[in-house]
Amino acid sequence: MKDLVPASGYYYPNSMGRILLASMEEVMGRNGLNALLNLTNMPHFIQEPPPDNLEKRFDFANIANLTQGLDEIYGPRGGRGLALRGGRAIFSRGLKHYGTLAGVGDLAFKALPLQAKLKIGVPAVARIFSQFSDQTSRVEEFDSYFLYYIDRCSMCWGRTADHPICYIAVGILQEALRWVSGGLEFRIEEIECVAMGARSCVFKIEKEPIK
Repeated sequence: MKDLVPASGYYYPNSMGRILLASMEEVMGRNGLNALLNLTNMPHFIQEPPPDNLEKRFDFANIANLTQGLDEIYGPRGGRGLALRGGRAIFSRGLKHYGTLAGVGDLAFKALPLQAKLKIGVPAVARIFSQFSDQTSRVEEFDSYFLYYIDRCSMCWGRTADHPICYIAVGILQEALRWVSGGLEFRIEEIECVAMGARSCVFKIEKEPIK
């Protein structure tokens, strides 16, 4: 594998790292995940995944190297598909429990109209990451879409590219909005990426669900 991204000094809680690895195993299989962990110099996670606690010890570089490794093993197209599926699995397997902590998902919330759910739910997803990890996220709302910013992003940390590469984040947002909306799908596109020289990774989220 080409040069690994060095440690960043920025972290997710161990539990998020644990969810990530379990989700990648779900979409790749045990052998696929083991190959990826060996390629990215993280074989210690094969036998002992991160503990299930909120201590911030899972370095951003781990995720940057895993996404880079996906591209090397499966090619850019295959890596993109697995990252998207992995992102969706990450939210469905565990991150939605963080959403419950943020107040999204109770009965009163579920009774709201769709646009009210989005107005509350999209910023709540950003707050989950800003509150529990060193990832800094924020949201701007416009008439027909939201812009979801990741100012400090792990997926492209230390990497350069000529196209957006934060597919895990797209998958997480896709599944988060499906959960927030009660099962609808939304068009989400990364329109700016730090790996391309942008100041932030920016995701455009259309307010109207896909027909």
